[in-house]
Amino acid sequence: MLIKVALFGMSEKGRFNYPYTCQTLAELADTFGNPPEDSLGLIFAIQAIMYEREVIFFRVQEEGFLEEDYIKGFEYLKDKVKSLDAICIPKVGNPIIIDKLDPICKKFNSIIITTEKDLFDYLIAK
Repeated sequence: MLIKVALFGMSEKGRFNYPYTCQTLAELADTFGNPPEDSLGLIFAIQAIMYEREVIFFRVQEEGFLEEDYIKGFEYLKDKVKSLDAICIPKVGNPIIIDKLDPICKKFNSIIITTEKDLFDYLIAK
């Protein structure tokens, strides 16, 4: 069974707030195109696929902002997904967004993947 990772990020193509499942780099490239400058979501998705992880990718308008983009994705994960090993939310340091992951992480016993800067932003905002 593949390890499943949910990722949130920006891309040049694809519907917003829609759960795309990808298992190959070709699927990822065809669906999302190139990552915008300074975006990390697709970069993390590429790494996950290279390590043979199944990716559920949610395109957001801007990484780290617009709580609504993230909340819609979180609702999908909580209600529709049967297993989830990790949730990757690059550029998110907002405690409101991160704290909404608590029930999902508990339900699936999953982890949050973020960057050092985002963790620091989260900790000082609390």
